[in-house]
Amino acid sequence: MIKTRFPRRDFLHLVAGVAAVLAVSQPAHAQGYPSRPITMIVPFPAGGGTDVNARIVSEHMSRTLGQSIVIENVAGAGGTTGTTRAMRADPDGYTIEMGHMGTHASAVAFYPNLAYKPDIDFAPIGLTSLAPVMIVARRDFPPKDLQEFISYVKANTHKLNMGHAGVGSIGFTCGLLFNSIVGAKPTFVPFNGAAPAINALIGGQIDYMCDGGALNSVPHVQGGTIKAYTIDAEQRSPILPNVPTVKEAGLPEFKVSAWVALFAPKGTPKPILDKLTDALDRALDDDVPRKRLLDLVSEIPDKASRGQQPLADLVKKDIARWKQIIKAAGVGG
Repeated sequence: MIKTRFPRRDFLHLVAGVAAVLAVSQPAHAQGYPSRPITMIVPFPAGGGTDVNARIVSEHMSRTLGQSIVIENVAGAGGTTGTTRAMRADPDGYTIEMGHMGTHASAVAFYPNLAYKPDIDFAPIGLTSLAPVMIVARRDFPPKDLQEFISYVKANTHKLNMGHAGVGSIGFTCGLLFNSIVGAKPTFVPFNGAAPAINALIGGQIDYMCDGGALNSVPHVQGGTIKAYTIDAEQRSPILPNVPTVKEAGLPEFKVSAWVALFAPKGTPKPILDKLTDALDRALDDDVPRKRLLDLVSEIPDKASRGQQPLADLVKKDIARWKQIIKAAGVGG
């Protein structure tokens, strides 16, 4: 066997060259990003609040990024099915997800064997909107205001059905909080998303629900096909001026602070995340998407609340908060 000596100096040059290639590969990859369409997973059916948020901001983001953003609705298990798919996607910036407080915070307490860890398995892109929640009921529900509603629900609790978008969804979580506060124990009826639940409410198949984002209910409250009792907001919405806030209605402890936000799989290169964060920020500053979100009772986060680190902090804080609330209610894993 003939042994070939490899000069040490040449070997060191080779190592240095490999290191240099690795060092520039991510920025070079990000420089050409995006070069093809991006998939945005929405873990609920089309027509719900999360889906509407996704379509409003993605339309503007696609113009900034120079590539189309394709919405993919993957419903099931309170949004955790689609979120799991997003977590398992390649971390290359071509699959992102529009998640929310349910999928990335309260679901941790509801699903002890959850396939993902929201604060570890995802790279935050940014907060999209804050979504006030509403307590709504079928059109012919007898109570006239929230106090009558509370009394009626407590007196008839075992006869009533409460709809929600799946265990771990915002609607389920805020409904659980509401029932815990007032001492009600209705039958929970799950749906694959808020939009199907609202349709069941309109049809009278369920009695009431907590709309985890309010915008699902807005046109139906305005049209008189369902009844709204209160909204979790600091002030009355100009879109729904006759719906009192929780403080006005006498239930100030009902605070949910629902939110919707964009995430990417863990390991997505920072330069790519920065491009996505910038595109989202530009969308939230543009008058057209802002008006569309505000008209749907959503609130636009201020500059200090946007971006990657504020969202990472919010996820950690809300995981801890909802674990405590859900444990106190005696529900969850």
